[in-house]
Amino acid sequence: MSPAMSNNSGAVVAAAAAATAAFTIVILSHFIFSNRKNCREKTHSSLPKFSRSKSVADGVIGVIGNTPLIKINSLSEATGCEILAKAEFLNPGGSVKDRVAEKIIQEAQILEALGATVERVRPVSITHKDHFVNVARRRAVEATDYAKEREAQEVRRASKGEVKPCENGEFKEISDCYPYPCDSIGSALDDAIRGGTQINPNGQVKESSYLRTELSRDECKGGFFADQFENLANFRAHYEGTGPEIWEQTGGNLHAFVAAAGTGGTLAGISHFLQDQNPDIKCFLIDPPGSGLFNKVTRGVLYTREEAEGKRLKNPFDTITEGIGINRLTKNFQMARLDGAFRGTDIEAVEMSRFLMKNDGLFVGSSSAMNCVGAVRVAGLLGPGHTIVTILCDSGMRHLSKFYNPQYLSAHSLTPCASALEFLG
Repeated sequence: MSPAMSNNSGAVVAAAAAATAAFTIVILSHFIFSNRKNCREKTHSSLPKFSRSKSVADGVIGVIGNTPLIKINSLSEATGCEILAKAEFLNPGGSVKDRVAEKIIQEAQILEALGATVERVRPVSITHKDHFVNVARRRAVEATDYAKEREAQEVRRASKGEVKPCENGEFKEISDCYPYPCDSIGSALDDAIRGGTQINPNGQVKESSYLRTELSRDECKGGFFADQFENLANFRAHYEGTGPEIWEQTGGNLHAFVAAAGTGGTLAGISHFLQDQNPDIKCFLIDPPGSGLFNKVTRGVLYTREEAEGKRLKNPFDTITEGIGINRLTKNFQMARLDGAFRGTDIEAVEMSRFLMKNDGLFVGSSSAMNCVGAVRVAGLLGPGHTIVTILCDSGMRHLSKFYNPQYLSAHSLTPCASALEFLG
């Protein structure tokens, strides 16, 4: 074949290929466009007709609760049970504690309506703080005014010589709760008058360079201490909210509920409500290392067989899990109705969190992971064919420094290495 003929043939083949490609593109474009149009039409036609009152939440309070109940596919397939989890990390504050904060604040306002003056609403733990701030931010103004008044009074006392200078720049206690540095009382007075002490966005008093304000119990006349551990509003938040939601979302078709406990409110409120609806529903505790609740449920005492009563260390073990486990009985926990308990370990919680992230796309915190360990334990006890519900308390976003920190885990021999659920034995 001559070079000319060869070139002509190549040109023909190239032209044919180009034409075929162009035709294919046109056909595919028409197909994709048509499908998208049909999908859009189908989507718009199938959208439910919500009224504005149902589709717009009434502020942050309006989106607390009514969280989804999701099926954890990987654990359900592995156990033969239907394992469901209440996605409490979807609350506006990112945690199940939003429910408790709302309930306690609500009941505090009831007290206020009856004549009590609620100066400040104070949570009992750092992990609970943000959820109270979300619900009770308006208390910040009251706290600011009160703090400024108290500071101005104490600085005036200092300016009158009621405070003796201390040595080496150390603080001198005044009235057992108002420490001052040794320098420049006059400047401190000016600072207080200018409003140098303010409320931070998180609702706490911001210290000036000269003063620190604290409220003693005697000074908080009519105040209200949230006390999530002993305040049964915690229990009621779940008995009246989370429990009924689970019952409705499952249609009452569940066989067991399992969760860890810190204050005990979640476990108590949900277990109590579910067993009020159906006494045959089994409720269990999953307890982390170092907590005495497992012993209390299984043996009736808070110490282990190896420990003598009265000689138990305050913190006999350390655990990577946060927000769960305790070595005393709270009023909330005592409301729980339990059929048994399981002991979880740190490595099980760590491995479970990575398993859920890999297989279900769930990025959960340490307590949520421990709850899922408990769900698998309950599935093993009851056998296939049962529906088991647990709680995803919060996401992993608040557990980055330890629970999701490879260096920290390595230093504590907790580096995850499992490929499936073999870590549960």
